[in-house]
Amino acid sequence: MSLSKSAAVPANPETNDQAYLCPVNVGGTTLNLDFDTGSSDLWVYSTLQASSQTSGHNVYSPSRSSQLLNGYSWAITYADGSGASGEVYADKVAVGAVTATRQAVEAATSVSAQFAQDTNNDGLLGLAFSNINTVTPQKQLTFFDSVKSHLSAPLFTARLRHGQAGTYDFGYIDQSKYSGSITYVPVDNSQGFWGFSAGGYAVGNVQGNAIGPAIADTGTTLLLVPDQVVSDYYSQTQSGQSNSGAGGYTVDCNESLPDFVVQIGNGQFTVPGSYINYAPAGDGTCFGGIQSNSGVGLSIFGDIFLKAQFVVFDESQGSPRLGFATGA
Repeated sequence: MSLSKSAAVPANPETNDQAYLCPVNVGGTTLNLDFDTGSSDLWVYSTLQASSQTSGHNVYSPSRSSQLLNGYSWAITYADGSGASGEVYADKVAVGAVTATRQAVEAATSVSAQFAQDTNNDGLLGLAFSNINTVTPQKQLTFFDSVKSHLSAPLFTARLRHGQAGTYDFGYIDQSKYSGSITYVPVDNSQGFWGFSAGGYAVGNVQGNAIGPAIADTGTTLLLVPDQVVSDYYSQTQSGQSNSGAGGYTVDCNESLPDFVVQIGNGQFTVPGSYINYAPAGDGTCFGGIQSNSGVGLSIFGDIFLKAQFVVFDESQGSPRLGFATGA
């Protein structure tokens, strides 16, 4: 491990803040990776793929510094149906000034079309819990689990921003990145996620009961909640309607949308209405940033919510906890 006890890395937004990409040095090559607190694999585009898949991408080249983990493989499928698979190497991975010297690097041999088309994105860096890593025959540690005992404090923070670069910080809390105080809540990681309990919500003059089990997921673009919450939200808009062609609720791009407020622990956290007017869907309509979780029993607090907040993913207290504050 490197001697540095903390690191800061920029998180650069893709179009419409669909994802945030961070520069990571993997085996001597800088790759732009999507830091994903909803999965636990560090996988990268590699020279093992067909060149048709890697065109326009930075790729990892297994080299002298790497060691092939013979007989090991990985395959991951995400909630949107995209996926990737390949071989496993041990190699140096540096995020800012913090280096894992023998990090499991999952080198892709194949990726789905969704990934291949996004030439900005060279892979993912999973930051959920290591028990949902997909490597067989033996699960591998996430980057955070590899380095956390060497950090000043075993935590990392996400300050994603709307339409501009934000940051991930490892090992410390930068007080300039939030206002007010941090509200901490216990984490339920029984499913390998940064799970928490989301409380009641308010939009316009509608107030709703507790949203329930949720996860903080930097790798998901939208805020995905139970159908009742979705219909309550769009009932307070003028143009919101369920649009099967678009695959969810749309609104008039010109409408000023109401804020969405949710209680977490003893804090209240706001998603500005302007964030919820998410992305053009054609004919002057925009896809909404709040959509159904399709009845999966878990709400997914993705970037639409997270980019209005400062979030602490904290393992300094024995059991994991999440901290939320209003982003500054």
